[in-house]
Amino acid sequence: MPGLTDQLSIEDLYNIHHDKLELEWVAGQQGAKHAIIRDEDSASTVKKTIKKPGKKKQPGKAETSRSLSLVGHLNLIHPHQIQIIGNIEIKYLESLRDISMQDAVVQIFRSQPACVIIADGCEVPTLIKRKSNEHSIPLFSTPINSGKLSDVLHYFLSNLFADMLTLHGVYMEVMAIGVLITGPSGIGKSELALELISRGHRLIADDAPLFSRIAPDIIDGTCPETLQDFLEVRGLGIINVRELFGDSAIKKNKYLKLIVQLQPMDTKNLLSLDRLEGSYNTRSILDMEIPEITLPVAPGRNLAIMMECAARNHILRVSGYDAAETFAKRQARLIESGGK
Repeated sequence: MPGLTDQLSIEDLYNIHHDKLELEWVAGQQGAKHAIIRDEDSASTVKKTIKKPGKKKQPGKAETSRSLSLVGHLNLIHPHQIQIIGNIEIKYLESLRDISMQDAVVQIFRSQPACVIIADGCEVPTLIKRKSNEHSIPLFSTPINSGKLSDVLHYFLSNLFADMLTLHGVYMEVMAIGVLITGPSGIGKSELALELISRGHRLIADDAPLFSRIAPDIIDGTCPETLQDFLEVRGLGIINVRELFGDSAIKKNKYLKLIVQLQPMDTKNLLSLDRLEGSYNTRSILDMEIPEITLPVAPGRNLAIMMECAARNHILRVSGYDAAETFAKRQARLIESGGK
């Protein structure tokens, strides 16, 4: 599933980050409309590679490399859409003979990067300035450390181009982990959320939380702007959680760690549940398996306490502790000892 956008112009990137990253537009202004494009192979796993000084480039590699990672340091073999040149790369280029340096710079622009950024406060080489204008490729300079620059741009672009999915349910922070509460309409998700908020937990999104895969093993959940702070409770209508409970009752985003499915059950279905293991499964969200627990909804069951316990127990399971396994081993030892 594609993200909210598939490309970003260099002009927009500059307008968003020029203050924070202290960017100065040195050359190639005519390439302002060039776009950083979401690549299916690189959007979810953005590589950060550095070409080791002294290694010879492999002819033809830049032309045949079709899947460019979004941002990275100078690499003549595997180019990036945003090419960062820091102090190490500048020293490497300066160590080359004139003809070799010219070939290396030509190679940089032959791969048609969306833009080039000279970092670490390095002086911009005249040759790179000239080639930038010739190829209409925006060239920036910044005093910011190249590593920090790369990290900031990685984070921004990974979030911008991340795969996204809207799910029905209430998304909350319970016991410091992101928990999605799902279930059929009218089961009591919002009422449960309201009780959890009153117990000190925090609301992220009601009804339509938005999830994005920002890394191979991380799914971030947040709230669409129009729904922020609001919770619909049957009988009360729409309430503003921030106004009622204060800023501490709202959380902007949280990584998804657990899904709790609320399911109505009669006495017969309750008796059929595995009393040792409970109801643990996984659900595939954006091609990532997320642990899922089914909580039966029945008279006399305090769902808020069960939710807190489910979150605590999940944290223990992730750390390697399994209560059912420990109980089974203890029981086996008791049997082997003859009950002594």
